[in-house]
Amino acid sequence: MDTSVIETMIRESCAESASSAELHDLLAVVAERQGVEARPQDLEQGSRFVIGYIEQVPYMMKVAWTAASNVGLEKEMNRILQSVNSYWIEGDDVIPDELGTIGLLDDAYCSLTSLQAVSDHYRLQTGKHLFPDDLTEANKAMRKIIGEPYSSELDRIVIRTMTDAGLIEAVKSLANPEKRLDFEANSTIWNHGPAGQLDIGELEKLGLLKDI
Repeated sequence: MDTSVIETMIRESCAESASSAELHDLLAVVAERQGVEARPQDLEQGSRFVIGYIEQVPYMMKVAWTAASNVGLEKEMNRILQSVNSYWIEGDDVIPDELGTIGLLDDAYCSLTSLQAVSDHYRLQTGKHLFPDDLTEANKAMRKIIGEPYSSELDRIVIRTMTDAGLIEAVKSLANPEKRLDFEANSTIWNHGPAGQLDIGELEKLGLLKDI
């Protein structure tokens, strides 16, 4: 799984000092919408979360590919990862890449929400986690940072990616009839997985942990 292009994009965008100030400004607006007046240190902590979230993408792509290969979902996961890679590379983004770190929020959100959805669907059918990392709460926090109408548009992209890849049907084929009924009743992109890997506690002072 070659993630070198994505890694280069992340390294170059997140290293730009101007984007840090812009990210602080964005988080200040987000906090204000949550009824919170964020302090400079709160904004700095929020910025570290955002950058850490973005930097998680290449790692999670490699983990997802290895896990899918171990359970016979290589073809479907390959399609999802191709879609993820294309979204990073192609210029037709919900949030333009030229906005520096902010321009990568949509790319990272689509990537990590898609991969978490795969793991959640697999767990619904088999009772086992496809991979141990759980980014559900981090994804929800990022969804608030991105805001509407962009976040809903990105959710539609994720659902379309899952459908086009045939992943849902492939995972259903691994389950017995009882599990398939459970899948139909509970399948969403927001099912929870195991203990999280990204610390989101620092987002409390930005008002981003409400309803999470």
